[in-house]
Amino acid sequence: MPGRLLRGLWQRWRRYKYRFVPWIALNLSHNPRTLRYVPEESKDKVISDEDVLGTLLKVFQALFLNDFNKQSEILSMLPESVKSKYQDLLAVEHQGVKLLENRHQQQSTFKPEEILYKTLGFSVAQATSSLISAGKGVFVTKGLVPKGAVVSMYPGTVYQKYEPIFFQSIGNPFIFRCLDGVLIDGNDKGISKVVYRSCNGRDRLGPLKMSDSTWLTSEIHNPLAVGQYVNNCSNDRAANVCYQEFDVPAVFPIELKQYLPNIAYSYDKQRDINQGEELFSNYYTIVS
Repeated sequence: MPGRLLRGLWQRWRRYKYRFVPWIALNLSHNPRTLRYVPEESKDKVISDEDVLGTLLKVFQALFLNDFNKQSEILSMLPESVKSKYQDLLAVEHQGVKLLENRHQQQSTFKPEEILYKTLGFSVAQATSSLISAGKGVFVTKGLVPKGAVVSMYPGTVYQKYEPIFFQSIGNPFIFRCLDGVLIDGNDKGISKVVYRSCNGRDRLGPLKMSDSTWLTSEIHNPLAVGQYVNNCSNDRAANVCYQEFDVPAVFPIELKQYLPNIAYSYDKQRDINQGEELFSNYYTIVS
């Protein structure tokens, strides 16, 4: 019995160590190929934010159109200008068809990974990693990924530096630390899963979803939301992708937020400060 327990712990450690920050740090000197040098935070960009945003909008818009027959509630809350934009896009895709009235009978939907391939020329998915005992990995399942392309997103709950994450982090190999100290919990199990679902339900505005929670299931609506399973490189397997941080702009189309696989841990409703109000800070920054 003790031997079986020790073997189980050892196997779990062999999978976990590839994501255990102290272990990675101690082994950098033995494998310089695993280290990506960034001289300054401002220079940590392989492609521009505009290109990242353009890719996300392109993929999300294609997913939205593919699932158009289920978007009626959302469309009813959008301005006429936005509705007409999607009408025009649908008309281009299906020339000569009465799309909005008969879409339920005439539409043949594609799987999300098929939409990704049609949109970007490749598709990605989770599978057993080629690294021994590394668990899951992410593979290009179809097509060719060109240099500078967005290949995945790191999903999860976003924590500011001052927010509690102790219990969520215990035994959790999916905590990603950004350059500014912000943490993303990409674990799709346990307490991390419960926290994400809770925050996802909290921020929903009627039929309008502010984030995607399907990455927690086997039925993923956003095929890019697999970045938490991209493993660190090894001596035998050089890195072929790198992380790049991106802040979703406030003007991001509200109807496409249903595909964003991230949610803030704390609800922070930004608003103007009225005359006569007392100022209260979070003890980290004071800005107007």
